[in-house]
Amino acid sequence: MQDWHTEDGARRCLRRIMTVMETKWLEDFVSLAQTRSFSQSAKLRHVTQPAFSRRIQALEAWAGVDLVDRSSYPTRLTVAGQTLHAQAIDMLQTLQTSRAMLRGHASNNQGVVEFAVPHTLALTFFPSWIAGLQHQFGEIKSRLTALNVHDAVLRLVEGGCDFLIAYHHPSQPLQLDPDRFDMAVLGQELLAPFAKVSESGQSLFELPASVRKATPYLAYASGAYLGHVVEFLLNDIKTSVHLHRVYETDMAESLKAMALEGHGVAFLPLSAVQKEVREQKLVQVRLPKGPSLEVVMEIRVYREKPPSFQPRHEMANLLWQHLGHQ
Repeated sequence: MQDWHTEDGARRCLRRIMTVMETKWLEDFVSLAQTRSFSQSAKLRHVTQPAFSRRIQALEAWAGVDLVDRSSYPTRLTVAGQTLHAQAIDMLQTLQTSRAMLRGHASNNQGVVEFAVPHTLALTFFPSWIAGLQHQFGEIKSRLTALNVHDAVLRLVEGGCDFLIAYHHPSQPLQLDPDRFDMAVLGQELLAPFAKVSESGQSLFELPASVRKATPYLAYASGAYLGHVVEFLLNDIKTSVHLHRVYETDMAESLKAMALEGHGVAFLPLSAVQKEVREQKLVQVRLPKGPSLEVVMEIRVYREKPPSFQPRHEMANLLWQHLGHQ
């Protein structure tokens, strides 16, 4: 077993660990040292608490020593953990600086701004937004990666993109540290239920329905960001609308396709159905009286704050300055 009580011993152990593990394990450990809470750090690192605990345990297994004192609350580091913590911060800062330099060289050479965007926004918001932005800002060479919300956030956290564009609702805030990430609001999005238009020109389905005859519900799969927002809305209105879940998916576009075929009611972003509403193929479903079934979300853009000694590549930096002053 290595000697964690000496600086040289800690460095040797750390180098051994780094050869067989991902750097995110060290980032987990540093987060735990800061929050002193497994649950809070798990949220900040966008993993479940059991998964976060397993990663800390894996780090301890490779180190060959306990790094966390689990007998106390809030969580404390052992003496070995304190030694590793100081060395881990130095190592991660060195890696982050090196990554920023390499990404800066590549981006400066290519002039490409990289965006991570959830699927729905990638299909509905991003094309028109980037067109309008180029009209104001000038030509932008961009690369878009469409992901689910969780993976899009991870792409930003792990340094895989310049900007993250995502929805925001107070009931489902993204756990991004404001000390590490900048944010700007790009606009708003309305989320509401839509259904196919009947031959009479009305909605094929009505709300509220009844217990005996519930309305077919086209829902987001468990874990989908928009699904959590819809659940919050339905719980918040405190009125039963009697929905019967008949289909679920992660993709808003798939829900729209099912709604267009008359399979049920789907909660969809207005930007995703504007064309179909104009063409009277879909109609917004409203309650005749009582609470609204609408929810307004913000569309936000995030970036990692560049270190003062190594700013992000010039185009991304200029673009952020433009977005921050809109």
